[in-house]
Amino acid sequence: MRFDEFVAKYDIAGAVVLLEGKRDVKEEDRDALVAVGRLLASNTQHMVFRSGNAPGSDAYFSQGVAEIDRRRLEVITPYNGHRSRDNVAATTHSLDSVNLAAEDRVVYHSKQHGKTKKLVDEYVSGKRHQYAMKAAYILRDTVKVLGTVDIPQATAGVFYDDLNKPGEGGTGHTMRVCRENGVPVLTQEVWMRWL
Repeated sequence: MRFDEFVAKYDIAGAVVLLEGKRDVKEEDRDALVAVGRLLASNTQHMVFRSGNAPGSDAYFSQGVAEIDRRRLEVITPYNGHRSRDNVAATTHSLDSVNLAAEDRVVYHSKQHGKTKKLVDEYVSGKRHQYAMKAAYILRDTVKVLGTVDIPQATAGVFYDDLNKPGEGGTGHTMRVCRENGVPVLTQEVWMRWL
């Protein structure tokens, strides 16, 4: 998809575009992530950009957006205060303020991440021990895509993935949730051509 096609399709009222991916970003790619965030924010009017406030690609994409218009940047965090010193978004939604027991789709899709299935149940039931807290990150990743009663669903996702081991970890989970719910996924194989 060309950049002009992406903007024409998704720069509409209510559109939410995920900007995120791996924590480990190749040094030679870092400027490109910032540039894409800047490019999207400066060439659109309606898109809201959403991130998980993680180090790495989330931070680089967010830096580019914030340089242009941080009011259109929001983050979903796994708990209150998560990396607050590094948060450049105008809006933050914490998992602590989400009634997960009322979010069946979020819980269902989070439990599809096999390594944390049991931990998701523990976290949703109110347990907050160090292992259950691992589920907060997967739940956060799912909320970024599906939204909640108070947070709109994502419209599209722009990801930085590890192309040598694609679709693994939390980024892989987030991309799977996108695909399973009709949210288009673009990796650097597409958006690097925008620059």
